[in-house]
Formats: sequence, C-alpha cells, structure tokens
Amino acid sequence: MFSLTVRSDMAVGYLLLILLSFSSAAEEFYTSIGHMTQLVYTEKELLASLDDYIQAEQNKLDSVKRSKTTFRINTFASDPETFLSHPVNAFKLLKRMNREWRALEMLVRSNVSDGFVSNLTSRSEDLPNEGDQTGGAEALLRLQDTYQLDSDTMAKGKLPGERAHHVGCLTVDDCFDLGMAAYQEEDFYYVEMWMAQALQQMQQGETLSSVDPITILDYHSYALYRQGDLEAALVSTKQLLAIDPENQRGKSNLAYFEYELAKPDRVEIIPVIPNKYLTAYNATVYKQLCRGESVALTPRRRSRLFCRYHDNHGHPNLLIAPFKEEDLCDAPRVVRYYDVASHKDAEVIKKLAKPKVSPLCFSVRKTVAACSRSATFSLLSCWLENNGYKVVKKLINRVGYITGLEMSTAEWMQVANYGVGGLYEPHIDFQGVKNPYEYLGTGNRIATWLLYLSHVEAGGATVFPRAGAFAKPVKGSAIFWYNLHPDGEGDHQTQHAACPVLVGSKWVANTWLHERGQEFKRRCDLQSSAEQGLTSDSQYRHDG
Repeated sequence: MFSLTVRSDMAVGYLLLILLSFSSAAEEFYTSIGHMTQLVYTEKELLASLDDYIQAEQNKLDSVKRSKTTFRINTFASDPETFLSHPVNAFKLLKRMNREWRALEMLVRSNVSDGFVSNLTSRSEDLPNEGDQTGGAEALLRLQDTYQLDSDTMAKGKLPGERAHHVGCLTVDDCFDLGMAAYQEEDFYYVEMWMAQALQQMQQGETLSSVDPITILDYHSYALYRQGDLEAALVSTKQLLAIDPENQRGKSNLAYFEYELAKPDRVEIIPVIPNKYLTAYNATVYKQLCRGESVALTPRRRSRLFCRYHDNHGHPNLLIAPFKEEDLCDAPRVVRYYDVASHKDAEVIKKLAKPKVSPLCFSVRKTVAACSRSATFSLLSCWLENNGYKVVKKLINRVGYITGLEMSTAEWMQVANYGVGGLYEPHIDFQGVKNPYEYLGTGNRIATWLLYLSHVEAGGATVFPRAGAFAKPVKGSAIFWYNLHPDGEGDHQTQHAACPVLVGSKWVANTWLHERGQEFKRRCDLQSSAEQGLTSDSQYRHDG
C-alpha cells in the first residue's frame, strides 16, 4: 500500500506560524497594488513602535532585534507603488505582514511592554491574512506559468522588463510556501519545481529556514510520483533516507517504488493535471499572446494596417490637434489612439478611484451587482459618474469626438487596478440575449473604449486570442473596437483578455458605448454578417 500522504503533524507545523488572535476578515490586499501601498506605511509605523519596545527592554530582545534587521532589509523607503510593482516584493510583503509580524507578537506577549503589543494588536484588522498570502503565492505561480519563467530566475527576483527595483530574493521558506500553494491546487509540476528550488538553495548554503529538508524531500518525492516519474521519486526518497534512515514513510515509499519499478508490465502513471488549466478558451494561444508571441499575419492582413492622424472627418474639436491612430488588427478592427489622456488626467482619475475600488463586480440583467471570481484575479474596480467629475466628463466627451458616437447612453467610466499577477480571462463585452442590458434600456454594448492610465513594465497586455492581436499598455493611449457587426449581431472575434501583470501597476479605465442613440451615427446594415462574408457566430456558440 502506497503511503506517501501529507502527515497531520506536517500540516500542523505549517499552520503554527499563523496567530489566531488576528482577525481573518482582513481586506484582500493582494487584489490591488494601489491598496497594498498602505501596507508599506503600516509596516514602517510598526517598525517605529518596535524601536521603542527594543529601547525599553534591550537586554531581553536579541531575537526581536534579528527580526527587526530582517524587516529593515526588506522595507522600501521612497516609492511604495514602484516597489510593489515587482511581484516578488509584493509576495514577500504579504508574507512578512501575515506571518513574521504575527510570529513576533507571539514571541513578545509573554513578557513585553503593553505599548508595543497594544500598537500591534490594534492594527490586526489592517494586516494581510493567510488568504492574502495564498493569493500572492498563487499570483506568482500564475505568472510563472503564463510567462514560462524558471524557478531560479523568480527566486532571484530577476524578471523581464524590470527597472532598478529594490528586490528581495526568495528564501527557502518562501520557495516551500510557493510549493505548498501549488500543492493545494494539486499542481504537482510546480510543487516539484519549487521544492527542488528550496533544496537547491539549502545545498548552496542557505541555513536560516524554519522548514527541514526531510519535509521538503517528502513533498518533492510525492510530487514526482504524482507526475508519473517513479525513478526520480525513488532518488528523492533515497536522499530523504540518507538524512533520516529510520523515517517510516520514507522506508515504506522506497519499498513501494522499488516494487513498482521492478514490474515487467508496469502501467505508466498518468500525471495529474490541475483543473485550473481546463478552460473554455484556447489557453495556449492566450498565453502566447501574453508573452508577445503574436500570431503571424499574412501579407494581405498586414497590408491593411496603417498609422495616420485622425480628425474624424474634420471634427471641429480635432481639426487643429488630431490624434495619432494606429491599426492593431484588421478583423475585428482594433485601433489605438495615442495621448488621449495626459499624465495629469490619468493621475487625477487614479486619485478619484483609489478610495472607491473594491472587488470587481458586474451587473447581470437585473440591477443587482454580482462579484465575479471565476474570470478575474487580483483586480479591484469602481465606477465614476461621467458627469460627476470634470476630468471624467472631459475624457468621455473626447471619446465622442474621436469615435463620432453618442456618449449620453454610455455606461459610467469603470476604473480598475490590477494587483499581484492581476488578470481578466478571455471574454466578450456584449450580451448574446434577446434583450441585452434590459435594466439600462440602452441596448447592447456596441463598442468598447479601453484607456490605459499607467505604463506596465512587463506583462499586462490586452490580447485578442481569436484574432491573434495584442496591445501593450501605453499610458495615456486608448484602444477602441466595435463589439457588434453593423447588422447588430455580436462579433465573437472581439473576445479579449487582460494578461497577468508581471512587473508594474496596471490602471485602466473602461467605457462601454451602447446601441441607443447610434441610429444615425453607425447605421445598421441590411445584410447579415454571414452574408457579408464575415464569420458566423454559430461557430462560437460554446462561448455565448
């Protein structure tokens, strides 16, 4: 009987670092870089309180001083958003504030000054919880999978596109925690990778670890077994027994592996594939586009793409200062307009949105707002009334000048901030029902205007998996496309997605334009999309 299972004492040891005295209802910090910036200031204030405590009981706090030194090394002093735009920094901040500060409270509670404990405890509800740390770990794994990053590169914090960040390396404990996050998802490919990384760093001389090599090797061999690699699992088990020859599970597993490998008619073990990779869209194409591996355009399609100055047929507001227009895709037609929002405009919009953002919600047929967690990860958003703020009104009017469409029926501006590894999976913006957006009374979403409010150093592109196109975030620029064919039928080729943010803080502002009011601005075509030779939506009925 194969006995390689997770022992209850291993699970207990893994959870002992969590202090149950802290509230578990803390806000999901990892879902927004903007929200996480407050943690930097909170951590700095806690450090100041810690300084006072050390001064009061200097002779008893050698271990606390070591904690303080660690915190100091990993604390950034000037620009929190730039610091947290690197996902390794964000994860380590979440882990520090969830585990290490809580562990410190447990250490000093027995005989400490009331001032320090009171200060730390009073902030308990403002600190990340275990869910935040897990979310940060899952985000790193998501980035690793999407951008095909090796564990050693990630452990050293050397990500593509990064500037001169103050980057902390992942420790053995960090690597183990990432492996455990993958284990919870039954993603044994990454369990093995991160347990192997932890072992490698131990062999390279890293000694300050709360997890022992036997535990790491136990998970490592089990992950190899679940991937069907019994030979490698046997090697890992022998390494475990070399450290602890009397380990009962190791001895049992050794016998099992040797027995299975000796079978002449051994049936190959089918590796376990985590459910999170079973998607309703072509995940391979999506990830390729996220990495900038564009589907090769034919010469004919490439010949249709141009750059030009756009004044919307001599619109009076654009005659003197037309906008630069770039074709990104011909079918569906996706265009980018540059410099539609100034740096100041973008910063004002972000300032208005930061106090309001919450987990992404969307309206579904009725006036009820439902929060989506199936298609979005690490994403907060809010709505700004189009006529409620001067800068919003200006930018909304500008959309009308450029597109020539009626803006009075457009939805409020939705501002979103992507957190650690934040993404939005492939989706369409229109509703394929008889009475779309019935509660609004303005018809379907005829077009989408997506404004980028920040630069993103790496990742975070908007991709169109079916069209093979992608747009990298460029601050102040906006991309525009029609969601409906001229006959009013939905264009499923407009399926699009927001790729995970690898390095940077991504802010966008969406404006969805509706059919009502466009009758004389974008006239309906009497021919159906199929008659025009366009793709029939019957091919994509699975996505409706």
